[in-house]
Amino acid sequence: MRVLPLCLLALAGCSSQRIAPTSISTTNKPAVSAPVKAESAAPPVPVKLYKKAEDLVGKPFRDLGEVSGGDCQSTVQDSPPNLATARKHMQIRAAYMKANAVLLHDCQITSVVAGCYQQAICQGSALNVSSK
Repeated sequence: MRVLPLCLLALAGCSSQRIAPTSISTTNKPAVSAPVKAESAAPPVPVKLYKKAEDLVGKPFRDLGEVSGGDCQSTVQDSPPNLATARKHMQIRAAYMKANAVLLHDCQITSVVAGCYQQAICQGSALNVSSK
């Protein structure tokens, strides 16, 4: 709790205006409500993950395009990238494409990504699998 007012005071020192103590408490309220709206925008439809193309044999489906997801380790001190998180991000992106399944092509951890010390990347195809 003490860190936020100190950060705001530090930011106020960089500008020519001073922040009144009453404005500090009003700026805290919108910051709390903003993440709630972002979470409610997540698609409610679960996206099934197929790891092998053989699992789709006999099921009618439509390919909606390529989709990928990643998990970045920004610095050496951050936690290492996680392949499960990268797969989850890929499934979320597929859901925004109105897909109900993803066929996983490849997951790997690489260190040749700008802005990341290491990054887990998963790629696949977003699919709309029919129940027929």
